[in-house]
Amino acid sequence: MHNAVPEMQSFGRNSQRGSVVPETVTITDNRTGESVEIPIVNGGVDAGQIGKLMPGVWLLDPGFGVTASCESSITELDGGNGILRYRGYPIEQLAEQSTFLEVCYLLLNGELPDKAQFDQWVHDITHHTFIHENMRKRFQDSFHYDAHPMGMLVSSIAALSTFYPEAKAIEDPEIRRIQINRLISKVPTLAAMAYRYSIGMPFVYPDNELNYAENFLSMMWRVAEPNYEPDPVLSRAMDVLFMLHADHEQNCSTTAMRVIGSSHADPFSAAAGATAGLYGPRHGGANEAVINMLRDIGDYENIPAFVEAVKAGEGLLWGFGHRVYKAYDPRARIVKEQADEVFKVTGRNPLLDIAIKLEEIALSDDYFKSRNLYPNVDFYTGLIYQAMGFPMDMFTVLFAIGRMPGWLSHWNESMEQGVRISRPRQIYTGPGERQYVPLSDR
Repeated sequence: MHNAVPEMQSFGRNSQRGSVVPETVTITDNRTGESVEIPIVNGGVDAGQIGKLMPGVWLLDPGFGVTASCESSITELDGGNGILRYRGYPIEQLAEQSTFLEVCYLLLNGELPDKAQFDQWVHDITHHTFIHENMRKRFQDSFHYDAHPMGMLVSSIAALSTFYPEAKAIEDPEIRRIQINRLISKVPTLAAMAYRYSIGMPFVYPDNELNYAENFLSMMWRVAEPNYEPDPVLSRAMDVLFMLHADHEQNCSTTAMRVIGSSHADPFSAAAGATAGLYGPRHGGANEAVINMLRDIGDYENIPAFVEAVKAGEGLLWGFGHRVYKAYDPRARIVKEQADEVFKVTGRNPLLDIAIKLEEIALSDDYFKSRNLYPNVDFYTGLIYQAMGFPMDMFTVLFAIGRMPGWLSHWNESMEQGVRISRPRQIYTGPGERQYVPLSDR
């Protein structure tokens, strides 16, 4: 769109004249001289208006860096100021005072529940945790003995759609609600089942006497105890980490959920696609990369040499910086607080001293500050998971459990909005028309 020139973009009062300037942007097609004035609404402009002015000219934005694919009222993310709010509530307040299941309700319904609503919600989630025995005995046993838990989770979520064929009736709000309940309640069961299978341990059934995080830890770690009682500090840390991962606006996996959902696929299939997006190391695998980085550094004395290598472009500082945040990730502060509590129970992770020193350097060194390389949520989560006993191939699985309500909130919102099927355009750069040459003549 090289011939389209934005002529004016204003955001309020003209200080020189004292008059109010319209909040619009004007686009002119220099080929024809025609212009279109487009309102700026909620910080965005309707690209469709540009398409009307210049048919056949597409907006090229690889990676969707400056393109809003939807309107949403779920999560507000202001990366420049380090702000994250779920339905208007600051993440700091929710992490301190709320619970994961209450946050799930908030994301899905737009408001915090009253006592009766919350009790019913907890009951519904708790009593949907069991899975069909065929899923456990036949489907799960078909995996190779060393299958990755995340690959098993992706497949298991997709397989749930075959057990609930009514889920295809996505136009029915009540049927959507039931499938949402099923996914939030059953994903921890599937996750724990994948882990137990990967280490050759028998499956542990859900315990409806435990809360959401406690039940998951029970299914993970219970061996022969008649009643498993997780440490309250560890179960609270697990609950908080689930909250911090519950939603994060239009990231790769959430966008995948919305795009797949726009085809009117059932929510299990869409959630499997979102989980597959999270599986990629560029998205859900960063906390695992942090652990590997700290291990590679190996010793406190090696930190200065590592930092200099990063500055020279010879290494990567995992767990710092973010595609959206240009300030300190608010979730990182909360995670660090949880790490302190967890280590009081589990003992200090030997990699922690290296992590703390790296953070200290990054927050004081102009090289990192000028590049907005502040710690993000992944920097300390891996250390917590490791201290709690989770192997690294379970880190992304834990991320998926926490992110499920966010995916489902966006999927349900898009259904309520009557979303059009996603169909982006492309800029074609291939050859022009060519004539076919028979194989014998080539």
